[in-house]
Amino acid sequence: QVQLVESGGDLVQAGGSLRLSCAASESILSFEHMAWYRQGPGMQRELVATISNGGSPYYSDSVKGRFTISRDIAKNTVYLQMISLKFEDAGVYYCYAESGYGGYYGRGTQVTVSS
Repeated sequence: QVQLVESGGDLVQAGGSLRLSCAASESILSFEHMAWYRQGPGMQRELVATISNGGSPYYSDSVKGRFTISRDIAKNTVYLQMISLKFEDAGVYYCYAESGYGGYYGRGTQVTVSS
C-alpha cells in the first residue's frame, strides 16, 4: 500500500512563502506522475501542479509563476514551493501519486493565509 505523507503547511501572511513536502513510502519513479491538489473551504478539490515520471512540470493557471513543483528522487519526496501567497491559496493541500494500479492521496496539510 502506497503511503504519502505531506508536511509543511502553516499559517502565513498574504505575500509570504511556504514549502510543502510529500514523502512517499516507495520510489517516486514507480509512479506515472505525482501531483499536488488543494481543497479550500466549501470548494471542490482542484489540481495545483503535477510532475511527470520524467520530471516535467505542469501548473494550473491560478498558480503559474508563483508555485514550483520539484522532487528529490533519492529522498522519495516531492515538493511544492509557494511564493506570493494569496488568500485564495488557502486550503488543505494533498499529495497524489498515480501508479499503474491506481491513484493515492495523502491525508493533507493545512495552509492558512492571513492578512
